[in-house]
Amino acid sequence: MSAASTPSRALRGRLWRLLSRLASLKLTLAILVLLAVGVVAAYLSDTRTVWALVLPLTLCAINLMAAIASNGIFRRQLPLLVFHLCLLALIVLVALGRMTYLKGQLELTDGTWFEGQLSAVEAGPWHFGRLDQVRFASDGFRIDYDPGMRRGPTRNAVRFLDASGAVGQAVIGDQTPLTLCGYRFYTSHNKGFAPTFAWTPAGGAGSVTGSVHLPAYPLHEYRQARNWRLPESGIEAWTMLQFDGALIDPERADEFKLPAEHVLVLRVGDRRWTLQPGQYVVLPGGRLTYQGLRAWMGYTVFYDWTIPWLLAAAVSATVALGWHFWRKFASQPWDGVEVPDGDGNA
Repeated sequence: MSAASTPSRALRGRLWRLLSRLASLKLTLAILVLLAVGVVAAYLSDTRTVWALVLPLTLCAINLMAAIASNGIFRRQLPLLVFHLCLLALIVLVALGRMTYLKGQLELTDGTWFEGQLSAVEAGPWHFGRLDQVRFASDGFRIDYDPGMRRGPTRNAVRFLDASGAVGQAVIGDQTPLTLCGYRFYTSHNKGFAPTFAWTPAGGAGSVTGSVHLPAYPLHEYRQARNWRLPESGIEAWTMLQFDGALIDPERADEFKLPAEHVLVLRVGDRRWTLQPGQYVVLPGGRLTYQGLRAWMGYTVFYDWTIPWLLAAAVSATVALGWHFWRKFASQPWDGVEVPDGDGNA
């Protein structure tokens, strides 16, 4: 034996011992406990807890890779090898999904376009998406209510710009998303009224049109008021919507709708006005015109590119495991006893 081969054998031996330790079932158990703790922490925490899941998932992937590399039975049984490779793919995909996902919320007034800004967002540290390229507009929605104020499905008509810049149309809902650039937009239970104003600064500068989203209706039926700030003026205003009667009859089937008649109460400082559509008030720095009442819809947005790959890996793992057990039990009787020729009847 040459002297050069001795260090090589020693190195291979050390690597093999390291691989065996990494593939240890005791380490697997410890990693699963750590993963369980991470899941509980992610569920209970109000802050982002990506690493509480990604770290144990990474350790689990290393443990499984070491087991595949060190266990000779996987090389002798192809179905079992395929199953564990699919399991490894699932673990890696889940970890990558947590690093690149996005969840968010937004509110959109009927007739206005979404331009890439979310009111609330939670995203993985590796999320480098194209949300700023997404454009869609709400063209109004319908929500039916059964007696007892039981909310039915939402049908929201939307326009959107596709990848070529052409305008498309769709109807989306709570379970039917609008998918653009990998982002899925769903309607939510949040919706309400949006008084629309035009602010014209003094001096002849161009006017700015915008809406104030009042609290969700009918969830906050008796709190249809909100403080807000006029654009580029620093003026604080308070707005309240007033209308008579209930807009959704709890005793019969009905639908969400705008009030047929209403007035808008506007308060700035010690001054107070009651406005109808088309009326305006003169304030320090400009003129504020109440243009009318529209509706707003709340949306949830979700991004996770790993979902179709997770499905493919899960299906492949199921097929491989079925293949493994079919081969295992097809080679011998299930009860372990050979059945002689014949129908077995006495």
